[in-house]
Amino acid sequence: QVQLLESGGGLVQAGASLRLSCSASGRTFSGYPVTWYRRAPGKEREFVAVSTKSGQTYYADSVKGRFTISRDDAQETVYLEMTSLNPEDTAMYYCNMDQYWGPGTQVTVSS
Repeated sequence: QVQLLESGGGLVQAGASLRLSCSASGRTFSGYPVTWYRRAPGKEREFVAVSTKSGQTYYADSVKGRFTISRDDAQETVYLEMTSLNPEDTAMYYCNMDQYWGPGTQVTVSS
């Protein structure tokens, strides 16, 4: 059984940084793209960043230059380093691999 679990969310002030983690059990991330999404209150889920199976990374324009996705396949963990957070980044953050999703971790940024 494959399970993903996000962690690292929290309540921070604008300008702060957070690092989210996504860990996998039942399957390694190796050979799969891993994507971070987020859903803000009252909004649709949106793409944030992806790390392809070859390690290439792509970002939403709204986070480019502030967020960094990285993966440690040996540790079965994918990270999302978030800097210069602003209230518009407030959302539930989810990681996705193949058809699997984690339950999400809440990020709240106060102004």
